[in-house]
Amino acid sequence: MRESKSISTPSVQRLQLPKYVDERGVLTVAEGCIDIPFDIARIFWISNVPSESHRGGHAHWSCHEAIFAVRGSFEIEIDDGSTVAAFVLTEGGDGVVVPAGAWCDLRAFSTDALCLVMASESYDVTGYCHNKEEWRQAFVSRSKLKNRIE
Repeated sequence: MRESKSISTPSVQRLQLPKYVDERGVLTVAEGCIDIPFDIARIFWISNVPSESHRGGHAHWSCHEAIFAVRGSFEIEIDDGSTVAAFVLTEGGDGVVVPAGAWCDLRAFSTDALCLVMASESYDVTGYCHNKEEWRQAFVSRSKLKNRIE
């Protein structure tokens, strides 16, 4: 069994996918529950993003996502309610796990950027929060409840 390489910041996990290089090129692999820390239920990609546009701008109530730059580059900012982490993702297997409940913004896409997303759940419109103030209020309520329980 392969071991995936990762480094962590509070609640956000950086990923580097394994690569196999030979005279035929480079093969990069991502397997659910091995390289990606969850079962993969959905895969989608984002491309042709105008340079001034933003993507994301939401949180998922229960879905985790692993986000990679397959080609080009873009910036990703993840706010888990207590820490904001920002990264520039570049092609070559460089990725980030966005945990359920975290707010995510993507921006500064290079003209050739191809963003690949692997999600732990199938699409469900009710699983999204698009209002950052509503998200903050839900996060604060959850934090207060957690502190009362502990």
